[in-house]
Amino acid sequence: MTKASQSAPTPAQVTMTLSAIAATAATPRPSGETLKEQLQRARLGITAQLNNAALATGSSWELMWLALSPDNANLAYLAWNSDGSNQIAVAVRGTIGNPVDMMEDLDVGTVVPFTAGGSMDIAVSAGAMAAFTQIITARGITAVDTEQAPGGESGRPEIALPSDTTLVQALSDLLMAVPSSPQPTLYVTGHSLGGCIATTLGTYLQAQTIQPNTPRLALVTFAAPTAGLKSFADYVGSRPWSLNERWINAYDLVPRAWSELLTAKSWYPAPGPTANDEVKGLLTVIDGLRKDNAYVQPSAGNPKTLNGTYSKYDSGLVNHTTADFLGQVAFQHANSTYLTLLGAPVVPAGPVVTSVSPTYGWGGKSVTVTIKGSGFTKDSVVDFGPIPCTLFDVDPSGTQIIATAPDGHGIVDVRVTTMLGTSPAVPLGQFAYDGGPAPVVVSGVSPRNGTAGTPVTISGSGFAAGAAVRIKDVALSAVTVVSPTQIQAKVPLRRPEWKTVDITVTVGVATSATGPADEFTYTG
Repeated sequence: MTKASQSAPTPAQVTMTLSAIAATAATPRPSGETLKEQLQRARLGITAQLNNAALATGSSWELMWLALSPDNANLAYLAWNSDGSNQIAVAVRGTIGNPVDMMEDLDVGTVVPFTAGGSMDIAVSAGAMAAFTQIITARGITAVDTEQAPGGESGRPEIALPSDTTLVQALSDLLMAVPSSPQPTLYVTGHSLGGCIATTLGTYLQAQTIQPNTPRLALVTFAAPTAGLKSFADYVGSRPWSLNERWINAYDLVPRAWSELLTAKSWYPAPGPTANDEVKGLLTVIDGLRKDNAYVQPSAGNPKTLNGTYSKYDSGLVNHTTADFLGQVAFQHANSTYLTLLGAPVVPAGPVVTSVSPTYGWGGKSVTVTIKGSGFTKDSVVDFGPIPCTLFDVDPSGTQIIATAPDGHGIVDVRVTTMLGTSPAVPLGQFAYDGGPAPVVVSGVSPRNGTAGTPVTISGSGFAAGAAVRIKDVALSAVTVVSPTQIQAKVPLRRPEWKTVDITVTVGVATSATGPADEFTYTG
């Protein structure tokens, strides 16, 4: 998709990168952000990502139009490649959340006619139709809304589109402004629900009459759940695409929805994690959301499959537990996993908080909190739960912030927001107001497997003298609280039903939450 050269990235590498960039600044700031403020932050972040020469997109793509739906469920942007290839892309972002939530977001129990395709006989899910409608009716901002329109100092042609337009209007204006030779190619792309929406959006754009500079249309999707029934799949396949590719990770659950979701009951191959009874029940319930609708993937017999041998997996999530299975599902579905499987550079992520210290105190009492992590920039803002922090200093290394805790109550997540996104909430990033007690968190167990009597070191936070350490209801022996972040103990005798179990720490009335980080596997 760039000028031909031996090292030129493939169309899949470029479109997956464009799709991943659509997730930039996906979540609002925890303390509150208007839709306009978030949209402007996303604009800055997407522009920065498109200017990153290290990515498969190079630095020749320019943001031309950007829109966010009123409920922040969907985002789409329009970009133009100014390298002389005359390529345009519409990249669609789906709903942000974990994969199970994303599949439940679509109303798949009801199907409706996809009249935007020009026929009453084409059926898609009500959820897919609603998402398509949000994208096609959204009014976006353009390069005119930036501090400087594209071109000028870079030597590129200057293209300024009118503001407050729909996608089709912006696309028509852009096609009038770009060269007519070579013929423009319009790539419609997206990952996850963005890919699902792209199939509806692409077929709709096929039906539009855009003259005189009519583009060739290409449809490239990644990890897309099914949008509709066989009538829609056949319709998509019948369209005259210049390129039509549907990419899936063989062990990604999301593109299995809604045509073959239950095949995941036999996942994952060695080393795992194997679906347990709870996971199998969950898959059955989720698949039941489609009721009796028989969904079919476009070009269902010929997807482009990655990771067919299960060579790419998160080695920390292979135990026979529900938490590990769902964690592996999220890993297999991630933008970064798809980019890695395609051999493309990973799009830089937003900030990450790894720990805060101290983990408790009194708000408004000048309590200094050290926030450690990565991706912190000079434009960072800090939130303690829903309360913005107004006094903080970002270290030039980008790995530390010194903050004064704002007034507040309860236990909150400390999170950092930049133009690339908001750090996810993490157990070690919690802060307890009203003088504590500190949140009790288990962040690691070493070693992670062994036999009865194996000495283990438990890492985390909030540990204190008298802490009770248990597997289920059985106490570990030889418990020594080394520090507020470390405990040493020995695992108890194994019960017959135990294989992989959670180690919990209780201090007073507070007990650590369970998850993959606290698991211990008996080997005998």
